[in-house]
Parts: sequence; C-alpha cells; structure tokens
Amino acid sequence: MGRNLSAFLIKEGHEVTALVRSEKRGRMLPSGVSMVVGESTQPGKWQESVPNHDLLINLAGATAFKRWNDSYKKLLRESRIMTTRNLVDAIMDGKSVTLLSASGVGYYGFTGDEKLDETSPSGSDFFATLAGDWEAEALKARGKGVRVIVTRFGVVMGRDGGALAQMVLPFRFFAGGPLGDGMQWVSWIHLEDLCRAALFVAKATSLDGPVNFTAPEPLRNKDLAREIGKVLGRPCFVPTPAFMISLVLGEFGSVILNGQRVVPGVLQSRGFTFSYPEMEGTLRNLLLEA
Repeated sequence: MGRNLSAFLIKEGHEVTALVRSEKRGRMLPSGVSMVVGESTQPGKWQESVPNHDLLINLAGATAFKRWNDSYKKLLRESRIMTTRNLVDAIMDGKSVTLLSASGVGYYGFTGDEKLDETSPSGSDFFATLAGDWEAEALKARGKGVRVIVTRFGVVMGRDGGALAQMVLPFRFFAGGPLGDGMQWVSWIHLEDLCRAALFVAKATSLDGPVNFTAPEPLRNKDLAREIGKVLGRPCFVPTPAFMISLVLGEFGSVILNGQRVVPGVLQSRGFTFSYPEMEGTLRNLLLEA
C-alpha cells in the first residue's frame, strides 16, 4: 500500500519521503521517493524529519493476517500505538499539517447485516478495541492544531500480493469457494481508489475525523467467491469449513468469518467518484488487464 501510494503521489507532482527500517528496504521504494531510516516504534533521529512535511500518512502496523496468540496481539498493538504516538510527538505545535492515520473497518466490530457508516459506534472485540485505541492516539494530534483524518480501510484489492492474491490462489487450483457459510460481508476498496481517496481527503481542508475507505458496494463472501470464479473461469463450489479457518487462524478466524457491511458515507457525501465501485470490474482490472 505504501509503495503504491508513494508512486501515485509522485506522479501527481508531490514530494514524498518514506520512513523505512533499513537502507535495503529503501531500495524497493518507487523512483523519486526520498527515504529516512528508522524504527517507527522507537523514538529516534527519524522524528527530526517530520516537521519538514505538510502531509503525514501513517500506515504502519504489523499485518493482521496471521494466527494470533498473546505475543502477536501485543505486536499488533505496539506496532500501531507506538508508531502513532512517536509520530504525533514529533509534530510541532501550531504547524499547519494534516495527518492521515490508518485504521480499519474492524473498528465497528461484528454487526451482521447492519449497514455501517462513519457515525456507527465501535465494537468491543479485540480488533475493534485496538482500532479505537489506535485512532485515539492519532486524534491526540488535534491538541497541536493538526487536522486529523482517520482512514478506516476495508480489504484493499491490488495486484501486488496482499489479500487478493490469497483469495485467488485456491481458484487457480480449481479449489475455490466461500469461507464458512459465505454469508459474512466483505467491505473492500480497489487500491487505485484508495490512493485517489487519500489525496482527495488531504485536499478537502474542511474535512476532519473518520472516513471509511471502502467501495460503495460491499458484498457477501459467497458472492465474492462467485465473482472470482466467474472472472477466472473457475468453479467456486469448494467451501472452506468454518472450523478449519478457526483451527488455522485462531482468534483471527472470527474476523474472517464475520466481517462488516461498511459504506463510504463521507466520501460519497463529499462527491468522491469511485473508478471501481463494484467487484466484477475490479477483478477484471486486477486479474485480466496488464
């Protein structure tokens, strides 16, 4: 996500600096992106570069797509909370700056078929609590006069690995199908729309607070499986039983098997136009087009 967003901003004529853990990682950055080396979860020299920027985009956090145990849940939390705390600490009081800080639709918890927008309350499970605490850490920057936008991401659909690659793999071996009963909602966004939305909200100077970064048409997991099979010309009748998902992923399996039905209320009310509002067009673009 960070590499694609950096490349997009460079293409749009902006200067971009990326915080990376090592110079080796920095060599993977898109052309034109400057780098600062540092560990975001620790205070350090990297913080000295923060006041030189008028837009800060915080995407840091260990991936949730692993089996959770107590030590990994601690990593999930610290990688998000400490990075955000250190970033906010480095912002100068009174400087005109915008902070876009990542969060996720997991903020809303598990609510079945209820349609959720930015005014909906938070959930109470681990992931929802983590998202709420993460957002609260970012919102502390308001005390320094910072405009803070909390970007609640759905599942990001892109070409370079990520969630879509994991979803598609079983279909390529003719073993694709829904997860569990397939009735859970999937809230998602095309990576291109995510990049465009980030710049859109950064430019909307009157906008502040949470913004759902999701496409306007969430769909059920069984329908997502059907669309993937349709686009790839593969069957989609091999479901993955819920008990197997729980066995492999543990507590994180509940996130996969429940999901949320989230809509982009703020983006739509502000007139943002999605290039990829529905799933079939998204899959055809990502899986069939060069």
